[in-house]
Amino acid sequence: MTFLPRLTLLATLLAGTSLHAEPMYFTPCSDTAMPGSLCSGLNVPGSYDAQGRGIGDPDAMHVFVRKIAADVPAGKPAKGTLWLVAGGPGESGASFYSLLPTLRRSFPGFEFLIPDHRGTGHSSRLCKVEESEQSPGGRALAGAEWASCFKGINLMPEYAAQFSITMAARDLQALIEGERSKRKQPPVYVYSVSYGTQLVLRTLQLGPLPVQGVIFDSLVPPQTDARWDLSQRSHVVNQVGMQVLARCDADAACHAALGEPAATLYRRVLDKAQADPALLAKIPGKNLKHFLGGMLDVPAARARIPYLLRELDQGKDGELASVRATLTQAAAGLGSYPQSPLSIPLVSIISNSENTLQPSLRPNWTAADLDREEADLLLTSPLPRILLGGGLPTYPRDAYFGALPAKVPPTLVLQGTLDPKTPYAGAQAQVQALTQHKAGKAALSTVHNAPHFILWTAPACFEQASTRFIAGKAAQDCTL
Repeated sequence: MTFLPRLTLLATLLAGTSLHAEPMYFTPCSDTAMPGSLCSGLNVPGSYDAQGRGIGDPDAMHVFVRKIAADVPAGKPAKGTLWLVAGGPGESGASFYSLLPTLRRSFPGFEFLIPDHRGTGHSSRLCKVEESEQSPGGRALAGAEWASCFKGINLMPEYAAQFSITMAARDLQALIEGERSKRKQPPVYVYSVSYGTQLVLRTLQLGPLPVQGVIFDSLVPPQTDARWDLSQRSHVVNQVGMQVLARCDADAACHAALGEPAATLYRRVLDKAQADPALLAKIPGKNLKHFLGGMLDVPAARARIPYLLRELDQGKDGELASVRATLTQAAAGLGSYPQSPLSIPLVSIISNSENTLQPSLRPNWTAADLDREEADLLLTSPLPRILLGGGLPTYPRDAYFGALPAKVPPTLVLQGTLDPKTPYAGAQAQVQALTQHKAGKAALSTVHNAPHFILWTAPACFEQASTRFIAGKAAQDCTL
């Protein structure tokens, strides 16, 4: 609890200023997630005003940061610093821990700083009790925690605004500026993925960052483009899925194995699944369209889609078991840590507040409307239906919504051509917008055949692109 005299003194000292440039002090972490890592963080206000000044208690929240020291000889300084900004929203920095070998190869001699943005991981959470590490579900919600968590948020609807993209961007700005001001440092870069690219773009809208460059992995599309907002996710997934099926048709061996167009086979399997509850019961989630849509995220699973369809058509399930094992192994490759569970409340609040245009474009849209819209799609996502559910308050969009930074540092965009989450065409549009806006130099490195999250799904291409970028060389395309 903050004592009133201290609070009053801080309020006086900070009046008319922001909380930026406060340094962090790292000490050995108390957990075992990353042996040898250091932990720290920053106490931040619950809200910031339009000028970036803290409102209310300056220590209302805490943003957790983990540091992984540079792999250099003892006594030697790091060659650089890389901030790693996770996706989501709702995802913590733990998604990077198991990817350290690729990061070491891509940024040799660099130290890594990995924050959990507010609402995720070990940082302050929306539901302090239900999402605490000591709760029955740990950082994840479990059982009765769902109802009590949602009830608590709905009793204080204004609380949702404290977890907006802009509030998290203010935190990130303070973290980077504070650490940079602590001492003279070698080059500093920022890497972000998926929603993390949106968060970094918002941070750059607040003002320039003291960094030498930014890497956007799986860049979000323009925020106001109705072709690619979250309510259109099934259409994005289906478009990529149809490309995968068409590639089978164009490949002599794959086409010979099926003996007919892949889409024709798939439609027959869908009809069989709808008519045969036993067959449908074998599919995770009992939804074949969603299951195949999820397979697009993992290249090894994606490659088996035609052969899975063939076996399902034949009434066999050996390929299904193999694919499920592949997906499980891929997920396990990202590791599991106490701070790993996604914050579903944060996902709901940010997604419904800023990343779906459906409420304004198609008000009163229902599940029946969605069913009709997706009836002819072969691969889909559960996300549009989840967004229909609501259940939590939203916050009003601010002046930064749909806008771009005035300036960006040298920027590299890594984008897969078969990305079913942040589509390739959307990234192209965002890069074009930045270029036309004359915000700065943004180079697009196309990763052919790659899905989402290049660092994870195409590590060799990531290494090639990153090492060229920090060496000041021109971006090159790559093929998975």
